[in-house]
Amino acid sequence: MNNKNFFHICWQYIQKGWHSFWELWKKNKIQRSARISYHIIWNIMLFFITLAIIGFFFVGGLGAGYFASLVSDEEIQTKEEMSTAIYNYEETSELYFAENQFLSDVQTDLQRDEVSLDKVSEFVKKAIIATEDEYFETHNGVVPKAILRAVFQEVTNAQTKTGGSTLTQQIIKNQLLTNEVSFERKAKEMLLALRLEKFFEKDEILEAYLNIVPFGRNASGQNIAGVQTAAQGIFGVNAADLNLAQSAYIAGLPQSPSYYTPFVNNGGLKDQAGLEPGLTKMKTVLSRMLDAGYIDKKQYDEAVNYDIVADFKKPEDSMLEEYPWLVKELKERSIDILTNVLAEQDGYTAEDLASSDVLQEEYQIRAERELGSNGYRIHSTIDKKLYDVFQQVAKSYDNYGRDKLAVNENTNEPIMVENPETGEMEQLGLQPVQVGSILIENSTGRILSFVGGRDFETSQYNHATETRNPNGSTMKPLAAYAPAMELGVVQPGSVVADVAKNFRGYNRPPTNYTGGYYGLVSVREALYKSHNISALQVYDKILDQNPAKLFLDKMGFDGLTEVQGHSDYENLSLTLGSPYNGVTVEENVNAYATFGNMGNFVDAYMIEKIETKDGKVVYEHKGESEEVFSPQTSYLTIDMMRDVLTRGTGTAARATLTNKSVDWAGKTGTSNDFQDTWFVATNPNVTIGTWMGYDYNQQLDSQGYSSRNNIFWGKLVNAATEVRPELMAPSQSFERPDGIVSRSYCATSGDLPSDVCKDLGLVRTDIYNAKYVPTEKDNSLIRENYVMVGDKAVLASDKTPSEFTKEEGAIFNPEWLKEKGYDKLSNIKQLIPRNASGGWLKLTFPNSGTLKTNGENPNPPSTLQVSGQTLKWNDSSSSDVVGYRIYRSSSSSDKFQRVGSTTSTSFKVPDNNAVYHIRAVDYSGLESRPSKSVVYGDTKVEEKKKKEEGKSEKETSSSKDVKKEEKKESAKKEDKKQEE
Repeated sequence: MNNKNFFHICWQYIQKGWHSFWELWKKNKIQRSARISYHIIWNIMLFFITLAIIGFFFVGGLGAGYFASLVSDEEIQTKEEMSTAIYNYEETSELYFAENQFLSDVQTDLQRDEVSLDKVSEFVKKAIIATEDEYFETHNGVVPKAILRAVFQEVTNAQTKTGGSTLTQQIIKNQLLTNEVSFERKAKEMLLALRLEKFFEKDEILEAYLNIVPFGRNASGQNIAGVQTAAQGIFGVNAADLNLAQSAYIAGLPQSPSYYTPFVNNGGLKDQAGLEPGLTKMKTVLSRMLDAGYIDKKQYDEAVNYDIVADFKKPEDSMLEEYPWLVKELKERSIDILTNVLAEQDGYTAEDLASSDVLQEEYQIRAERELGSNGYRIHSTIDKKLYDVFQQVAKSYDNYGRDKLAVNENTNEPIMVENPETGEMEQLGLQPVQVGSILIENSTGRILSFVGGRDFETSQYNHATETRNPNGSTMKPLAAYAPAMELGVVQPGSVVADVAKNFRGYNRPPTNYTGGYYGLVSVREALYKSHNISALQVYDKILDQNPAKLFLDKMGFDGLTEVQGHSDYENLSLTLGSPYNGVTVEENVNAYATFGNMGNFVDAYMIEKIETKDGKVVYEHKGESEEVFSPQTSYLTIDMMRDVLTRGTGTAARATLTNKSVDWAGKTGTSNDFQDTWFVATNPNVTIGTWMGYDYNQQLDSQGYSSRNNIFWGKLVNAATEVRPELMAPSQSFERPDGIVSRSYCATSGDLPSDVCKDLGLVRTDIYNAKYVPTEKDNSLIRENYVMVGDKAVLASDKTPSEFTKEEGAIFNPEWLKEKGYDKLSNIKQLIPRNASGGWLKLTFPNSGTLKTNGENPNPPSTLQVSGQTLKWNDSSSSDVVGYRIYRSSSSSDKFQRVGSTTSTSFKVPDNNAVYHIRAVDYSGLESRPSKSVVYGDTKVEEKKKKEEGKSEKETSSSKDVKKEEKKESAKKEDKKQEE
């Protein structure tokens, strides 16, 4: 079939079809069918529309029901409850020096400072609204369109997501809910947002948002929140002073704070690539502000071209880095205070906390949380100028001594520590000499300054307030001398015997630092020269009255303890500075401030008050004073400790002072094995002490360790005096109270001087509490006839030859020696003071009572010889010889006559050409036979002497034989008589 035929056939069919349609139309059959179809289609459409509406409400009902189920457990909050939650910004607490000088924020994970809306730049407000919530001014807490858009973007995984939360919802999320991603949290967020909008004005909501939202990091790398903290931390200006570009930059940060922040986490600017996201975001914010009509094109152009990078704050050290020990100490003390405050608010007492570890831990955790979030203002007692100069002296001092390897004091093996990076154990290595110091105002107890150590990086221990060490001889005035004076046992002029003695608790007699003993010394000298045995003698006299409990406990020594096998309250060694747990520098100096405060103890403190951000005071220090010593005891102790600086162990400290007119009184101290060295001193205004030692108990270098510390103390005083002269260098001295009198005493006993004491020049003078002046006259010295038997003085008997007695010599009274127990000393000569002179050297030591003899003649002296004009011989072997008589003859045949006597073993002869011999004389007057004779002079005489000696020997021998025969005959006659 060709194409022409095909078209022809098709046309015929079309004509036929049209003709049929037309016939039907004329008969109205088409119209009736169309109306029927229309009604059918419309009815079908109505069915589906109705079904859709029913479905919509059904789904909506299901959605509403689901929404209701999601929020069913959410309690309906009142306006007050919601307000409390919303405005809990977790504002960072702040630390202050004295005089309201800002120190630092309390170090937490997030820094935040609150600001009111009227102190925020209008640019910031508009930038935040344009960026975060364009419908903020009109919505009621949620924007459905925004929520649907956010859902759609989430479902389609769109690359650009605008978010669906209003500012109100973000507040709810941050303050009332969590960041959990769930339908339940979102539903609760929407519900609470609607309720929040009902209760609060738009400005209140915006203010809350600006104080809540995180803004990345500041120039020091710390996490920050709140617009004021951001303005200061990023640009160094207040929120009210932010310009348009700065406001836009800050407004862009909340969407991704760590990504957009210009600073790295350890402080300092990011590189150019790291800055770019934040700069781009700033331009986006400016564009939205322009679109919203908040700024015009000119403002936009200026802000876009603004060099915002030049405004970024330069990195700076945080106060934690500049004042690490101080910030740490104030934070810890604040937590301790708030622990008690919070517990007290709940009805608990300090005793309740002390008796329950669980309760203590609970409130301590609460206190730490509140300190980090409640925006407290903590005002300290620390004087910034004094603190700064203390740190400068500690840093610049160049005579601490050498670094030493840290070793275990028991095994002497190097100390091993774990390397935090590798986890492997490594040797700790060389450690420096550490230092601690503290300055306290006497009258108030305010801690004005301290030195925590040399380098916080090396050791984080606070060596002023935290570490405990033996306080050595600084304990002597506190435990022994002042308590003993208060109890009336001793006074500065009292005399103690610094001699070898067995003390309870010691396996062998202890010694002084020098290894020797100092004899009879005054309490004053014993203190300023720091004699150990003297302090033990004094403490031993009062130990049964428990001076540690009576006095040390009252002066804040909280570490004294009683453990198995050791009691600080019973051990004599406490007075030498060996408490079981040691003491802190703060405790030691605080105790010495008791003397400076004339006997009244005021507990040292560092926190003046704590107040809320609204100015409500939640804690304020209230100082209390407790009398420990009388003013008289305190003044006497001070007067003795003045000598420590002028002529005792602390002269190096005084020599360092630039102002030597200040009335300082103090005491040095050294622990066993020279591991610690101390110096503490007080003046009428303040008390300051220093300590040096190693953290691991290494021994200090033996040369000059005490002087190093004394000089360091002096340098601290000098530096402090330059900035606070009226405090550190008072013009007045310690005021002498009533009841202090001056009295003379005998240096041997401490009693009133006797005539013998005066004659020997052993009278001394000192000051006393008038209640305890000496009242008895000295009886330690007597003048009696005595003889010397060896090195002992023995009172002469009626038979003792007077030629050997000492009638005018002074002797220790044997009864007094016995009364004091000195007669039992292994070496009684220890009683004579070291380096004694004058009258001390004229004293002799008696034997007890008179000497008993055996009634036999003593043995003659031996080895008589002549040297020049002097005869010399050795002592008789008899123990009761009191002297020797010298006999002379012109020749051996002539009669010998006595020409002299002596108590020594030599005698100068009057002439030559003579023969001499010596006879020993005992305590009862019996003489020995002659010693061997010697000739002094002409040889002829010597020859004649020898002949005479030969003849004399024969005669003597013959005479002896005759006498023997006579004795035998006499014995026989006696026997015969007895038989009859």
